[in-house]
Amino acid sequence: MSYSPTERQSRQEAPAHTVEVTMPQLGVSMAEGTVAVWHKRAGDWVEAEETVCEITTDKIDSEIPAPASGRVAEILVEADETVPVGTVLARIHTGVRAGEAHPDEQLAAPDAREPAVAAAPDGSAPADRPSDAAAPDASAPADRPSDLGRRDVPAPEHAEDRASHYHSPVVQRIAEREGVDLARVQGSGRGGRVRKQDVLAFIARRDAERSDGAADYARSGEPPLHTESPYREPQSAGAAATAKPQAPPGRVAPAPPGEGERLSRMRRSIAQHMVRSLRTAAHCTSIAEADFSAVQVAREALGLTYLPFVARATIDALRAHPQLNATLEGETLTRHREINLGIAVSLGDDGLVVPVIHDAQDLSHEGLARRITELARQARAGELSPDDVHGGTFTITNPGAFGTVASTPIINQPQVAILDLEAVVKRPVVFSDDAGQDAIAIRPMTYLCLSWDHRALDGAMAAQFLSTLRARIEGWGRT
Repeated sequence: MSYSPTERQSRQEAPAHTVEVTMPQLGVSMAEGTVAVWHKRAGDWVEAEETVCEITTDKIDSEIPAPASGRVAEILVEADETVPVGTVLARIHTGVRAGEAHPDEQLAAPDAREPAVAAAPDGSAPADRPSDAAAPDASAPADRPSDLGRRDVPAPEHAEDRASHYHSPVVQRIAEREGVDLARVQGSGRGGRVRKQDVLAFIARRDAERSDGAADYARSGEPPLHTESPYREPQSAGAAATAKPQAPPGRVAPAPPGEGERLSRMRRSIAQHMVRSLRTAAHCTSIAEADFSAVQVAREALGLTYLPFVARATIDALRAHPQLNATLEGETLTRHREINLGIAVSLGDDGLVVPVIHDAQDLSHEGLARRITELARQARAGELSPDDVHGGTFTITNPGAFGTVASTPIINQPQVAILDLEAVVKRPVVFSDDAGQDAIAIRPMTYLCLSWDHRALDGAMAAQFLSTLRARIEGWGRT
């Protein structure tokens, strides 16, 4: 059962023995949220802490648990509806017992003298009970309240089969991003249902097993470029050509090519943000080339990758050129003392998210490496809070893992600049030795691409920033 905002405001008083499920305040910057999907319908039994619905705020998904055990009395906000923090999403009637029949079952009983069949402890119907989808009793009133908001869905054969084969959208998204076969995950939920914690534990065990081999490879030779990059290595062309698309367990396979398909909620959010940025900022791009020889020696000694070194060098350059560590909103330019560094993390087909390392100026390159790794893991696991993706003052994106050599990234509004780190590639370059003689050598080189807002900056400021950044990178260990 759902209501318009006006109707919701008129229904202020909740009846006795009723608890409310509200849009939570997941972070200090969160003002509203969108109901992504309901796991329960009006009349369903729900256990305390069991997921009632999922919400999304910008790019963050969260499961909302029931505050108490009982029956869902009414659902006030429909899926895909955006409401402010504190809005009542649903009400749960706690003045009932788990063994009592579902309201639909009581009203649909053909003979009031016959005892109603007791519901299972979790509120599901026993296997020998006729399905809710059966033809309604002609004698039942057509406008009975229990029919409001009711969704007719086929009843499962057994409650345990339903629980063990049903996966929430959050679980499905995590499994798809991480390449997990949910059939291999041992579920700890009711009836063996795979919960979010189960799939995250499975991924942690798998990654721990892989890490030993990766460490051996790193010690024996140069690891792949940007192994810590939040971007993923693409599938090989041969494998991509022969692979058949497979849908994750419990999920419908994607539509074949040629059929229209609505953009996902995250992709729609990204599209709106990028188009708004292009319409708002006067985009310009400046590019500088940098020699990564010194950084390569340092990262191999520590077992790290290029990204944390570039992040630390960027922080130093921003402190020297605070004009770029700024946000522009309307005609107000704010230069920030703290450097809140955003790192773009790819979520594959689901889109892109930019978690923020707050007070990044206080971290060393080793501390930045640990924080980047953790934020990337949280992003792919759907564990970021709204505050984790807000408050950035400068952003780094690094698609170089895919072998690109130059890009013009779109500024992450309301910031005034974004740095693009491209692939570090060995190529011949001309340099001068100590005697002033020119020579040709093979060096690990890359392009540093800076998109900046001409409303707030000029070309000279962008060039000076890149010059300082290049000097920090090429002089690593000597400054």
